[in-house]
Amino acid sequence: MTLEDDEVVHVEGAVAPGDVLFVCEHASNHFPDCFGTLGLSDDVRESHVAWDPGALALTRLLAQRFGSTLVAGGVSRLLYDCNRPPEAESAIPQRSEVFDIPGNVDLSSDARDARVQQIYVPFRAAVEQVLVLVEPKALVTVHSFTPVYHGAPRAVEIGVLHDRDTRLADGMLEALSDSEHDVQRNVPYGPEDGVTHSLQLYGLKNKVANVMLEVRNDLLRTEAQIAHMADVIEGALRAGLHTLADNSTTEEGL
Repeated sequence: MTLEDDEVVHVEGAVAPGDVLFVCEHASNHFPDCFGTLGLSDDVRESHVAWDPGALALTRLLAQRFGSTLVAGGVSRLLYDCNRPPEAESAIPQRSEVFDIPGNVDLSSDARDARVQQIYVPFRAAVEQVLVLVEPKALVTVHSFTPVYHGAPRAVEIGVLHDRDTRLADGMLEALSDSEHDVQRNVPYGPEDGVTHSLQLYGLKNKVANVMLEVRNDLLRTEAQIAHMADVIEGALRAGLHTLADNSTTEEGL
């Protein structure tokens, strides 16, 4: 089974120095022919377990507004979750929420390694190459989440997630403190859930301020909703970047 790199990762926008690099790991529910359907129905392959609905459209709009580069995953996260390291069992899940993934059960170590080499390695290489060219002040990864998980409704509408580097998240959360939306820190997921791999690998490792955004996907179903959410996030992100600049100036003067 072979895949071209441009099938598993897409780079959009001018790859040039800029303030922000946007990453959307779960942008697509594409299943390349060489993998078949993993034994899943069309409904499951189109559901939130296979990708993050609305996330790519939101990220594209944000990237356009900031004149930034976007790196997006090109295949379903059920084949390989590019926000997980190869050693994580959840990188190639055998079950996602309430759905079994037959094509991922009892994979040999060679089969797992093949997925890593075909999907994760080119995605990681693309992000790392773009990081060098863009030299961003901030890395922003964008995701969406289901409003009902294991039968339980979720009240949170926007999650601002971080790992050890809280700078950008702090600035954004302050800007969103009077938002009409339910905004929470490290909800519906946090570092303890293993979701900050990209932040660690591309942000912390390179000393780039970073944040992961989670938006409830029922708020991303129409163009109007996506544009509204882009307005909300753009304002908060600009405020967060301004805070970063202020802190940098203060530190240089010490």
